[in-house]
Amino acid sequence: MSNALQISVVICTYNRAAYIQEAMESLYQQSLSRELFEVIVVNNNSTDHTQTICLEFIQSHPDANFYYYNELRQGASYARNSGAAYAQSPLLCFMDDDAIAEKEYLKRIIDFFAQYPDAGGLGGRIIPKYIPEEPKWMSHYVSSLVGHFDYSPTITIFSPNKYPLESNMIIRKLDFDSIKGFNTALPGVVGNLRIGGEGKDFFFRLKALGRTIYYDPSIRVQHVVETAKLTKEYMYRVASGIGRGERVRMLKKGKYFFYKKIAEYIFKLGASFILGIKYSLQGHSSKAMPVIQFRIDALKGLLNH
Repeated sequence: MSNALQISVVICTYNRAAYIQEAMESLYQQSLSRELFEVIVVNNNSTDHTQTICLEFIQSHPDANFYYYNELRQGASYARNSGAAYAQSPLLCFMDDDAIAEKEYLKRIIDFFAQYPDAGGLGGRIIPKYIPEEPKWMSHYVSSLVGHFDYSPTITIFSPNKYPLESNMIIRKLDFDSIKGFNTALPGVVGNLRIGGEGKDFFFRLKALGRTIYYDPSIRVQHVVETAKLTKEYMYRVASGIGRGERVRMLKKGKYFFYKKIAEYIFKLGASFILGIKYSLQGHSSKAMPVIQFRIDALKGLLNH
């Protein structure tokens, strides 16, 4: 292992045999010298041929620091923590298994932390790559469910209640260790159930240490979104998972915070009806119901239905 390593990229993968190679290839083709970064792929019990693809890729690219591990405890939080434990660099970058990093991705991250030494964490832009095309019912208010993230047109510090998405986030390894990584009570997807909010919980704990979290729109990845898979069942699983995650977080803080969160969700549901009416009046009726359904499903998750 080279002492020159500056950044470790952790990719957790689960049944993404169709896309994991493109994700790994985008990192292999980085402009940053290969001796300066490592890529740690953690397979979280995939049942397809993800393992074969990963191992064949690593074997055929011996000039790069690519490593493969298994994590048998189901859930992204377990897999990310496992990958981070193997990391040998001062910076930890988390990327999804169906993401594609731009060629300057890692170099821009290294340069950012050199320019902003006070940065405790960093998030970047996530651009959906719809296959074959963006559905007509997609809107700004629903696109976050498919990983779209575009927080600011310029470099900025996240406001107190905002934070990076887990699929494009960077943190110092020392800080990751100091907050003991991701909360495994918020594991992400486990079977057909999703308990989300692990990124929110993670960055709120990091902010509690006084760390400054930045956003840089030039730190970009594309995120593959298969339109055919955006079924009502899929959207329910993601939206209700947000609610389930908030239920876990709020009940840990106390009943008062839980009931306060219910009131907030009911208010947002009411606002979604108003937004739906607005879309309909503007001639975009196909966008109306998904916005409302998002809030209904999130509330169901919060109430544990």
